[in-house]
Amino acid sequence: MALTSLFTAVSGMNANSLALSVIGDNIANMNTTGFKSSRTAFGDILASQLGESQVGRGVLMTAITPQFNQGTFENTANVLDLAVDGDGLFILTDSAGSYYSRAGQFSMDSNGNVVNPSNQRLQGYLYSATGATTSGLGDINISALNSAPNSTSSVTISANLDSRSTIPPAFAVGSANATSNFSSSITVYDSLGNGHIVDVYFRKASEAAAGNSWEWFAVVGASDSLSGLTEIQANGTVTFTNNGALNTESAENYPLASGGFDFTGGAAQGQVIDFDFGTSIVTDSGTGLDGTTQFGSPSSTIYQNQDGFSSGSLKSITISQDGTMTGIFTNGQTRAIAQVALAKFAAPSNLQKMGKNLYAESTRSGQPVISTPGTSGTGTVLSNTLEQSNVDLAEEFVRLIMSQRGFQANSRMISTSDELMMELVNLKR
Repeated sequence: MALTSLFTAVSGMNANSLALSVIGDNIANMNTTGFKSSRTAFGDILASQLGESQVGRGVLMTAITPQFNQGTFENTANVLDLAVDGDGLFILTDSAGSYYSRAGQFSMDSNGNVVNPSNQRLQGYLYSATGATTSGLGDINISALNSAPNSTSSVTISANLDSRSTIPPAFAVGSANATSNFSSSITVYDSLGNGHIVDVYFRKASEAAAGNSWEWFAVVGASDSLSGLTEIQANGTVTFTNNGALNTESAENYPLASGGFDFTGGAAQGQVIDFDFGTSIVTDSGTGLDGTTQFGSPSSTIYQNQDGFSSGSLKSITISQDGTMTGIFTNGQTRAIAQVALAKFAAPSNLQKMGKNLYAESTRSGQPVISTPGTSGTGTVLSNTLEQSNVDLAEEFVRLIMSQRGFQANSRMISTSDELMMELVNLKR
């Protein structure tokens, strides 16, 4: 019996020694980003039969199980620092295969891929310039992204034209200021993204009891005009009621043979630009008071805008809770460029640990359900945030004391068994 108790005590020492190793690993990783602490489980060894009684033969460690409960969050200054608020895991790949992780310390490598410190590439979905998904799950790459230019197709001008203005001579480009009552300048963009200044001149054309009419002329200077001459490239007429509201807007006239604007620099010819002066009463069935008006006050530009822009390169990104990465470009435009993907497992505690905060799929974990954040129970993504280790230091110290005492008790059992064997040997004397 004494010999059996020796091996029983040895099994207890081995089990508690392994438990101390697990506790030590947890404590060592208390500051490891995204680390999940492990818990040990013990089971008794098959007992031996003595008549109708059974005697246990010791203990063994049956499982070491990672605990996937949520860790606390820490704010950071890096927009690519990500944390999952939920059950999902980031998907990473390298030449050896796919991995899963809760650690979201990401950066951009020399090729523009979003990678973790071990250079595994973050997986997600890329978007085209129009906002459509370009392919299936793949590397998130944000290199060489740019915002293509957009040629101006619409100009909106809201102004007040002074009703007290006198009617000047017929408009002439060579003496535009002398033959107009008011002007406003706006920059428009051609098909190559080059900006060109267009001066819009307003000339009072007629006065009547029912209301006055004005002419407008869109003039392109010699340096911006394909012909090298300052010329009218669009013009039209607007009329007002006798209370100053915009009544009608004529169809635009394009004097050039191309039927639109001809800018220098090799851009497309005949660029059609629509000039909108407000919701006129007759033409647009509007109030006539939310755009250009004609009141008895000095002429002034109230608001003007156009829908074109130049090309731009990526300046910065933002990441929303659904994992969408939005690029902010130097031309002031923004668009979605990628979306982070998350994986969820039916039994995450059975994932295989690979080291460096990585897990791999196993037969016991089941296959991952891959989806975008906020769907399929994966949770949301928090940018400028890192998930800390879920190690509870107080709990680990309590387990440390228990395992230490267990080891000591089993070592005392060996001493006691040794004393019994010594007594047995001494019976011969």
